[in-house]
Amino acid sequence: MATNPLGFPSWNIPGDNAWQLTAASLVGLQSIPGLAVLYAGIVKKKWAINSAFMCFYAFSCILIVWVIWGYKMAFGVQWGSAPFVGTPGPVLTSDQLLSQAILPTSGAMANYPMATMVYFQFVFAAITMVIMAGAFLGRINFTAWMIFVPFWITFSYVVGAFSLWGGGFLAQMGVIDYSGGYVIHISSGTAGFVGAWWIGPRLAKDRDDFQPNNVLMVLVGAGILWIGWNGFNGGDPYAASTDAGVAVLNTNICTAMSLLTWTVWDIVYYKKPSVIGAVNGLVCGLVAITPAAGVIDGWAAIVMGILSGSIPWFSMNITGKYFRIFTIVDDCLGIVHTHGVAGFVGGMFTGVFATPDGCAAYGLTNPGGAIAGNWKQVWLQLVGALFIIALNIVITSIIFGLLGLVVPLRMSDATLEIGDDAVHGEEAYAIFHDGQRSLLYGDTGRHLVNGGGEMGHMNVTEGIPVSHDDHMATGSVRKDSPVSGEELKQE
Repeated sequence: MATNPLGFPSWNIPGDNAWQLTAASLVGLQSIPGLAVLYAGIVKKKWAINSAFMCFYAFSCILIVWVIWGYKMAFGVQWGSAPFVGTPGPVLTSDQLLSQAILPTSGAMANYPMATMVYFQFVFAAITMVIMAGAFLGRINFTAWMIFVPFWITFSYVVGAFSLWGGGFLAQMGVIDYSGGYVIHISSGTAGFVGAWWIGPRLAKDRDDFQPNNVLMVLVGAGILWIGWNGFNGGDPYAASTDAGVAVLNTNICTAMSLLTWTVWDIVYYKKPSVIGAVNGLVCGLVAITPAAGVIDGWAAIVMGILSGSIPWFSMNITGKYFRIFTIVDDCLGIVHTHGVAGFVGGMFTGVFATPDGCAAYGLTNPGGAIAGNWKQVWLQLVGALFIIALNIVITSIIFGLLGLVVPLRMSDATLEIGDDAVHGEEAYAIFHDGQRSLLYGDTGRHLVNGGGEMGHMNVTEGIPVSHDDHMATGSVRKDSPVSGEELKQE
């Protein structure tokens, strides 16, 4: 096969391209399967499929939106005189994708093709939406989710991305967001909390008892999330640079310290080291270090780990339980705490701990933060955070307000009682014949969900509950099952 010289232009540095594609793939793995697995394990059994599928749907939908108009709105040429969004348009032709990656408004360029840059930026857009889904689990109407995803990416995410990363007004002011503490985490935390208010709460009994159905799956998802963050923060210098190494190390230092700190607080307050608590701690550490990863010293990463393991812990476990707003709004997984609060903490302390050398290594002209005598950076970080918060309160409210006029935002109580089986016609686990039926085979009998006694047997077609005893007496099985009703009764 002949070598195509166009595939090896002089500006393409193979090492940078290889690292950027690797980093992008690591971030993609954080969404699928990382957060999909984490969500599937942390919810009740009856919501495992729905929760995971929300992640896969968002990932797929956003990629199509991204390449048709989203990428250019976030990283393209400024749209007229608006310093917060780029001109929409597709990025799909060979001449576009094979050309050198350039961000025209900011003037940044990288030594690999535009195709690599487009995919790298896409996985960040996708994980923002996947994170936000954590606030809506266990009750959002799936049709509403399908419509909400492309609208929110189009009218909210791209504005934050362009303003901070694409050369918009916040970048011009000098706000530092190394890898998404603002664009991704404050954004998803704010939009998730606001959206949870618009959607409404889960069933009261589900809010009172929403124990994870598989803690080991939660740990697997959290592990993928943690290691995947090496690409999340390590890829943002847009090169296999020295600063990428600093970002990766600081990411892991802060995360480890945050997990340890959160665990200590759990032991002090609850007298037990909680595994789910430790997962919250590591997530907060990952989030908090994100805006600062490559521009601070290692000792500052330790301090930020202590802060991210403490401040969100108090907001979730103390403020979240006693302040009325947090008890009214059903933020299922506490996304406002683990991403909104943690992202704010990280952003503000980036303004404190940023060093001149770290900023220079990242290609910034900022003279460091307060630690270097530049207290103005703290103010700039506050301005950036407030803009992202206000943007997401307004845009999320507008989208959900209008969407609610078209489709229900929340599933019906009858559907919420059943869960996955009612929404998707599928169940997560096939244990002792549970979940082994299929509507494709004409089966209409529903098996017990989330343990015995929650709903009993239900006729899917008619929605008529039947007691557990009636189910066992009839010996209901699949029509094509090799096990007869009599055999089932003998079992």
